Amino acid sequence: MTESAAKRTAAKFFSNKGKACNFTRLHAQIVEEDGAFTVHIRMLNHLKTEEKAFGEEIAATFEMASTMVTLLAAEFSIPQDCISMKIVMRNYKEGVFH
Repeated sequence: MTESAAKRTAAKFFSNKGKACNFTRLHAQIVEEDGAFTVHIRMLNHLKTEEKAFGEEIAATFEMASTMVTLLAAEFSIPQDCISMKIVMRNYKEGVFH
């Protein structure tokens, strides 16, 4: 997946209905399901609780899923220490090379 394709996918993630939102937190969960990865995103502004967005998207690879999270964080200038991520994999040893 090219970066521009990942950006388009990340942009589809949610709709803020044309409102300018300043998200300060990003919570991501990547779950391996049936050979693909489901990315669940929750973004919020902890100072203005009415500013929040939720979304879910399917990614073919883990790299694509993590790129979606990275691009969303960059798009909204969310610093790394304000991002939480949970990764749930069926068998994490399958993807490890020694």
